Formats: sequence, C-alpha cells, structure tokens
Amino acid sequence: MPAAASSGLAPVNGIEMYYATYGAGDPVLLIHGGLGHADVWSAQVADLMIDHLVIVADSRGHGRSNRTEESFSYELMASDYLGLLDYLKIGKVDLVGWSDGGIIGLDIAMKHPERLNHLFVQGANISTDGVNHAAAETPVFAAYIGMMAGDYAKMSPTPDQFDDFVTQISNMWGTQPN
Repeated sequence: MPAAASSGLAPVNGIEMYYATYGAGDPVLLIHGGLGHADVWSAQVADLMIDHLVIVADSRGHGRSNRTEESFSYELMASDYLGLLDYLKIGKVDLVGWSDGGIIGLDIAMKHPERLNHLFVQGANISTDGVNHAAAETPVFAAYIGMMAGDYAKMSPTPDQFDDFVTQISNMWGTQPN
C-alpha cells in the first residue's frame, strides 16, 4: 500500500475497525471481499488517490479489525461502514465493493441511499441462490483461503483464531444475503 494520509482504529458497533485514508478530493470507499482485507486494493488506491480521498477498511473480524461473538450479517457490516464514515465525518461517498463488499454496498444503497453518490459492485449476489458451492473446491479458491489465512495470522489481533472466524462468517454465507 502507498503511505496513508491517516490510519487507525475506529470504535464502531462494539469493535475496533481498522481504516486508512489516502489522497484528497471526492471520497471513494473501497470495501474488500470475504476473508480479505483493505490491502487487496493497493493498485486501485495508488491510482485513485491521485485525485480522490480514498478510504479503505478491514471489515469486522477481517485483517486488523476485531470481532465480537455477535453473529455476522451484511446489515451489521453495512452499519460498521456507516459508523466509520460518521467517525471520519464523511457524509457521502462513491462506493466500490467486491463480493462481500459489494453485498455491503448494496445493503447501504437500499437502506441509506443518501450516503452514496455512486455504487459500483462486482461479484456480489442478492440471495444465496446465486452461490456456486463447487467454486469453494477449486484450486484458485483454496489458494485464496490459504493466502488470507497467512495474512490473518500476520494482521489480526487474534492471529490464532482464523478457523473460528471462518466458522462465524460461514454461518452468514449460508443464509445471507436474502
């Protein structure tokens, strides 16, 4: 990642949510996919920060953000991101979301459209009917899980709890979004 203009842990919804900002200009929020973390956006941050205020964060339980025992939901994670924007005193953003980040973006767009200028979603689904369970068995997905497990061990405030985290988020994936 490029050097951040600011970074820290924002207290939102009972967690400490890691965030970083880059550049200046119209704000754009980038939300990563499941099991990931903010640093997956490094190439996009480097490009967008030239003329935007870029905001990235680690979703609840992901990367450097902690989690509680509370059940994961896309609505809760959308609330986390809105809480982060409030913490940063940012009213409206352009939002780019990938996979789980896209679902979080859709939730924000449906329930809080006043917080968005634009929404770009990639790889998101609106129900569990769209999930291809066979994809979880592919070598590419297995490599992604392995890479994210390694990153979790390096970044997380609970580095030895990746399996617990995966179990907790998998419960959400089995029933949401809907």
